[in-house]
Amino acid sequence: MSGINFVANPLVNIHLQGRFDTYPKRRGVTRVKEMLEAGINVCFGHDDVFDPWYPLGTANMLQVLHMGLHVCQLMGYGQINDGLNLITTHSAKTLHLQDYGLSVGNAANLVILPAENGFDAVRRQTPARYSIRHGRVIAETVPSQTTLHLTQPEAVTFKR
Repeated sequence: MSGINFVANPLVNIHLQGRFDTYPKRRGVTRVKEMLEAGINVCFGHDDVFDPWYPLGTANMLQVLHMGLHVCQLMGYGQINDGLNLITTHSAKTLHLQDYGLSVGNAANLVILPAENGFDAVRRQTPARYSIRHGRVIAETVPSQTTLHLTQPEAVTFKR
């Protein structure tokens, strides 16, 4: 392999590419599925955050992954689970980050999601519960609770 890396920006690419076309409109994103199958390192990015080019940008990488899985047609359970690599390990490889991941001796830089597994996090778009940098909590989100009030109050979790 040549050591080349590709970054797709699904949210911005889907919005900007082909916007001046007549119908049918092109909706461009690179060939993520095919490159993954060929063993090429591909990751997802978020090009614009709350600016004139993409005013809906939030820098939430789970949103990026969710859209990317849809537009790249990576909707098999294995593809969805493996898709998390597109915003984690594949991104770290693209950025040449050393000592990345959860291993003894690595920097404690991580995000904790209130999800049963990666598939659950992507499906429910769970907000980060904690953001940790160098072993210290730098941001915390209090989980929301949805309750149905039909015959008696019942919590809704959207879990299986």
